[in-house]
Amino acid sequence: MNQTKSIMIVGVGGQGTLLASRILGHAIIRQGFDVKVSEVHGMSQRGGSVVTYVRFGDRVDSPTVDLGQADVILSFEQLEAARYLPYLKKGGKVITNTQQIDPMPVITGTAVYPENLIEKMKDCGADVLALDALSLAEEAGSAKAINVVLIGVLSNFMDFDKEVWHASINECVPKKFLEINQKAFDLGASYERG
Repeated sequence: MNQTKSIMIVGVGGQGTLLASRILGHAIIRQGFDVKVSEVHGMSQRGGSVVTYVRFGDRVDSPTVDLGQADVILSFEQLEAARYLPYLKKGGKVITNTQQIDPMPVITGTAVYPENLIEKMKDCGADVLALDALSLAEEAGSAKAINVVLIGVLSNFMDFDKEVWHASINECVPKKFLEINQKAFDLGASYERG
């Protein structure tokens, strides 16, 4: 690989974006690439936006992703996918959970949740794969496993051995949650676009 690849993992505080970035980072290292991860927390403790930049290649100098530079946006909530869409490069991919989490202005009634976000992102030229990751996470045994379901979906677009992903999950996830997260990964990895 002679060029750097950039992935943005975006979501709302409490959705496990940081764990997802750690699993992804470990998998990339296991494949022998240089990797840089940068976490931006914002108001994550209050359900605010959280973004993690993951960049990898033979040599990576900067951990941040500039506008129009992301190869993939992995989003745990569709409004967050739309918020960070300007970072996607032409021909890039958006993988997003269809779940809607109301931001504070919607909760307080000062704004409404935007409609048809998936279609609007597609209209902007994005290659969008939208799925109900919450249902798959619940099938795995925990609604909190959305993050690992989405890592499983992402794995279909990366040329890494399945064993690398499972080993990375084993490294990053507490032992008592391993079975659920391995199943969540497998459900995401076997997801087929409808």
